[in-house]
Amino acid sequence: MEILIGILIFILGLIIGSFLNVCIYRLPLGKSIVTSPSACPACGERLRPWDLVPLFSYLFLGGKCRYCKAGISVQYPLVEALCGMLYALLYIRFGLVWPLLVYMALVSLLIVISAVDIGHMEIPNGLIIAGLVIGAAQLAASLFTPYFGVWYSYVIGFFAGGLPLLLIALFCAYVLKKDAMGGGDIKLMAFAGLIIGWRLVITSYLIGVIAGAIVGVALMSLGKRKRSDAIPFGPFLSLGVIISVFFGDAIINWYLGLVL
Repeated sequence: MEILIGILIFILGLIIGSFLNVCIYRLPLGKSIVTSPSACPACGERLRPWDLVPLFSYLFLGGKCRYCKAGISVQYPLVEALCGMLYALLYIRFGLVWPLLVYMALVSLLIVISAVDIGHMEIPNGLIIAGLVIGAAQLAASLFTPYFGVWYSYVIGFFAGGLPLLLIALFCAYVLKKDAMGGGDIKLMAFAGLIIGWRLVITSYLIGVIAGAIVGVALMSLGKRKRSDAIPFGPFLSLGVIISVFFGDAIINWYLGLVL
């Protein structure tokens, strides 16, 4: 039964991943994600249901539009597969409990944020609002049952997530006279802290900064980026949050074991 549930959750992730691709494409363009029918970006032909089967349509069509034969971005199957895999792993990690729903919503949101930030160097406010809604649901749940921990852990997490980046942004803007941190990153970590609490959001920071530094140095070493080029930080912060959801407590306990 557990295997069957895991398979169903994976399939749900594929389906949600298909919708996330719609969000990634349309939100930066200001298009509706619910009213407009899906169409090929190249030829504009309306896509039929059999063209939209998550992952399998891409494989069956060989990565090309059925109608104009234009190439389909590999982003589409990657997002669907990633969402399905993360959903299944979350089920394995937490089981059928409330945090599963919260973290499924969180990772879905972070996938969209990361893809949009990579493509457009921005995080739309609509995604931030969605994150705050998820955080409010988590906070409300913590008020009614001790299963989720104390409620003020999430309130502290909101400030622990957003305040450090806000202070860095203000320091760079008014002291160094340059932009070093986008407002979207600040809001991202604020709602992430509201969802996962202060302990895990601090771990997320550390992982995100380390990952960003490694990738940044690698890109500069390969000549892909200059020191002055901006690099979207949202994907690295999102990676830190996701890793913390799965392994944050273990990382914290390991670290405390080293220093205490």
